[in-house]
Amino acid sequence: MVTSNNRREIVIIGGGVIGCCSAYYLTRHPSYDPSRHSITVLEASEIAGGASGKAGGLLAEWAYPGNIVGLSYKLHIELAKEHNGKDRWGYREVNCGQLMMKGRPFGEKASGVEDVDLQKRSAGALSKLKSAGVPKDLDWFVPDLLRAYESMSGPGETAQVHPYLFTTSIAKLAEEKGAKILYGGVTDIDYSEGTAKSVTYTEKETGESKTIPATDVIVSAGPWTRSVLPKVPISATRAHSVVVRPTRPVSEYCLFTELEIPDESKRGRPIVAAPEIYARPDETVYCCGDGDRTVPLPKTTADVEVDPERIEDIVKQVGSISDELRDGEIRARQACYLPNVTALQGGPLVGLTDAKGLYVAAGHSCWGIQNAPGTGKVMSEFVFDGKAKSAKIGSLDPRNYM
Repeated sequence: MVTSNNRREIVIIGGGVIGCCSAYYLTRHPSYDPSRHSITVLEASEIAGGASGKAGGLLAEWAYPGNIVGLSYKLHIELAKEHNGKDRWGYREVNCGQLMMKGRPFGEKASGVEDVDLQKRSAGALSKLKSAGVPKDLDWFVPDLLRAYESMSGPGETAQVHPYLFTTSIAKLAEEKGAKILYGGVTDIDYSEGTAKSVTYTEKETGESKTIPATDVIVSAGPWTRSVLPKVPISATRAHSVVVRPTRPVSEYCLFTELEIPDESKRGRPIVAAPEIYARPDETVYCCGDGDRTVPLPKTTADVEVDPERIEDIVKQVGSISDELRDGEIRARQACYLPNVTALQGGPLVGLTDAKGLYVAAGHSCWGIQNAPGTGKVMSEFVFDGKAKSAKIGSLDPRNYM
């Protein structure tokens, strides 16, 4: 708990959406005083360089875990209103549904390795499926291939942001209130004697080793969290995606798909695929495929490998059901790593550790963008109030796992 005379040196490790939202809400906390409180974000490569810049950006009231989703969804609405998120980072409500189709043949699947389900469709999400006919404005798929459509949201239950624009905007807003961003890879956190004391990092430009004092350290390094806190049970799953500018503007839908695509090279056995397809307000469409664990987590986001075959799979899959996407212009071919908590209870991990002044905010899986504002809000409360006040998140306590 902060007293009136305390000097605080707050260091946030990781410049993704969780770290940037933590910096934002720390600068908005009633106890924050820039004359006494220093807030530094340490980022190894670039702000939003990983999943925070390359994710889909879906927001949903039926996301998980439920104890932080409601708070975070509400905060997204408030942030958009306060900072013109509609224009600044593409915030808007969207329709969300499950689309089941037969695709057109596209040749043998390029990748023969096992895919990993990114698990956005939780049991809670599936329970929200509502039987419905195909909406009239969902007209950018080949109608003869359609098998079924089911709505996954009611009015106001799903929205979206552009992840890169949201994360970088929130970082800028935190900077405007006094937060600093430094670039370098963290090599050590000193919390000897059970208290956070300092953070040592290698400066990105010079390669020099530098140490800065820290009374509070928030580790929000996503899948890289284990590189600075090895006991944290977080693993990494790689996810590929493409951004397509379709041949014409398309309606506002975020879609989960189930496709059966004939493949003559496999003697008629269909290829089963489940790409996610999100129309964006900038007249592009984001498409992602299944995850994989074939390439270990690299040193930084700048070193992530993009597998051309997996990219081609996604392009062919979405093109098999939509002329607008098949004939569109590919604007980005990209990959990122999602952080998954490997403990049975799942994640994310949000809160205090056994060391005074050392906190974890990581392991958000595919819901990092959705749950970042709520996470940042409660992290500001942990630092300045000593406990989370806006949500009951005892089940996310890192001390249950470390």
